[in-house]
Amino acid sequence: MKKGKTLTLDQFKEAHYGKRGTSKRDKLEKGYETFKLGALIHEARLEKGLTQDELAEKCGTTKSYISKIENNIKEVRISTLQKIVELGLGGHVQLSIKL
Repeated sequence: MKKGKTLTLDQFKEAHYGKRGTSKRDKLEKGYETFKLGALIHEARLEKGLTQDELAEKCGTTKSYISKIENNIKEVRISTLQKIVELGLGGHVQLSIKL
């Protein structure tokens, strides 16, 4: 990369991880989505003023499980995500599919 040239995020990912649809790029994108979900739950929990223990109790899981989701150690099932968001955080889950 030439000095002073600015790339968009998509250009950077394509240069370093390949085009969409390649295994290396797909692995990067999947990892980002998992990280993003954990970060969103963490941010929402803090916004509500809840500890991991309090959130876990409200949605019927453990502090350890909440921590693993927030820290991208464990993937969360959609049904469990709904419980965390609806019962624990008082919100609702919105999903979309982009083709």
